[in-house]
Amino acid sequence: MIYRLDRAQGKLVPNDPPFAKCEPGSGPRHFTFHPDGRHAYVIEEISSTVTAFAYDAEAGTLKSLQRVSTLPQDFKGASTCAEVQVHPSGKFLYGSNRGHDSIAVFAVDGRMGTLRPLGHTPTQGRNPRNFALDPSGTFLLAANQDGNSIVSFRIDPDTGALAPTGQVCAVSRPVCVKMIKP
Repeated sequence: MIYRLDRAQGKLVPNDPPFAKCEPGSGPRHFTFHPDGRHAYVIEEISSTVTAFAYDAEAGTLKSLQRVSTLPQDFKGASTCAEVQVHPSGKFLYGSNRGHDSIAVFAVDGRMGTLRPLGHTPTQGRNPRNFALDPSGTFLLAANQDGNSIVSFRIDPDTGALAPTGQVCAVSRPVCVKMIKP
């Protein structure tokens, strides 16, 4: 759903058009903007996909550009998606796979906003429901809800690859991790 702010009335009203369309049955879950303000991404829980959109800020509209799987081509098990975030540099996008228990890594085309799969990093736990990128873009913390852990990964600034730091925090059923600028 897309809303605009009616400043005179101080309320949100449906935009025209009032929504962006995703594939039926895909289960759009989380949404994020690219730092360029011209692109946005939605992770689709049920279909384990990410849809890239072009964003027109003036009109408040989203135009679908591409839809890509968050899972390896040879994966055969059950998996759903949860979180999606763009790296602060705008060069990479990350999405969590629950079932495959991984973070999918994508390169972002800086001009087009489209995605190119780079690989998958196991989260070292089960059911990575949420993750957070630190404001500097150096670390990703993955919350493994059914693994009772938050696992720290270092982000390679050139490739977007994730490498475990060895830091694991035992937490009972973590479902959300947030980072804020100090």
